[in-house]
Amino acid sequence: MLADRKLVIATRASRLALWQAEHVQARLVALYPGIEVELLKLSTRGDEILDRSLAKVGGKGLFIKELENALLDGRADLAVHSLKDVPVDIAAPFELSTVLTRADCRDAFVSNAYATLSELPSGAVVGTSSLRREAQLRARYPLLRIEPLRGNLDTRLGKLDSGQYAAIILAAAGLERLELGHRIRMRMSVADSLPAAGQGALGIEILQTRSDLLELLAPLACPQTTVCALAERAVSRALGGSCQVPLAAYAEVSGVTVSIRALVATPDGTTIYRARGTGPSDQAEVIGQRVAQELIDQGAGAILESLAVSP
Repeated sequence: MLADRKLVIATRASRLALWQAEHVQARLVALYPGIEVELLKLSTRGDEILDRSLAKVGGKGLFIKELENALLDGRADLAVHSLKDVPVDIAAPFELSTVLTRADCRDAFVSNAYATLSELPSGAVVGTSSLRREAQLRARYPLLRIEPLRGNLDTRLGKLDSGQYAAIILAAAGLERLELGHRIRMRMSVADSLPAAGQGALGIEILQTRSDLLELLAPLACPQTTVCALAERAVSRALGGSCQVPLAAYAEVSGVTVSIRALVATPDGTTIYRARGTGPSDQAEVIGQRVAQELIDQGAGAILESLAVSP
């Protein structure tokens, strides 16, 4: 019986990751009164390596490996992730069982002295941890200096406040979840800064053998966000997507139709290939693959090859 069950959620120990895990914990307790849900807080290599970019130390998978180990050895039943941090090539014995309702997917401009990107003077230093953001920034504002920015959300804001950067670019959803929305000076439109696949959404990972959890987790899933995630992650998967690639993919659902736009760029932003696709939402992955192929046909394959990524 559910009332007799105890579930353990594996999570990173950062403030934002804990918010995400506690959100799922609260949802489960509300759905199943009497169920016991505990958090297993873990430190990951992605949290510990702060002096190098993710692209140079193994990618976003560094944020989930320790959590997956906890699933494997039985310390945890499920793991909660920011969906954009979950590698698209997730494979047995793991599965992405549940995608929750997406929050604001947009990138946020954060600055103490400037209200918009266009106000920044030539040579102003902008911090970002993302090649995707960097390439789009460089394309629109080639006279800005884009510098790496690592660390958890509070660390990044601290670096801004200490004067290391004139501005930083962060995910709007993370700021809002930690009640830091007041730090946002401008929410960047998806036309100006196309989001990463899965940005703003939470995903739950379980072992494929834990079919007993599927029915229990089903009420947490958002059908529309799931469709968008399938399309976006299909683009990324088809292009060998990782944090080594300036790659963006963003889908929207209207009725039974899904529309997706995507881009691949050179890190310096001098070349950007863009593609769009629309079709039935039950064909989300196929549409995503089609958009990825269009990008390759345009010339994105050469960018991927130069970055040593095989589509």
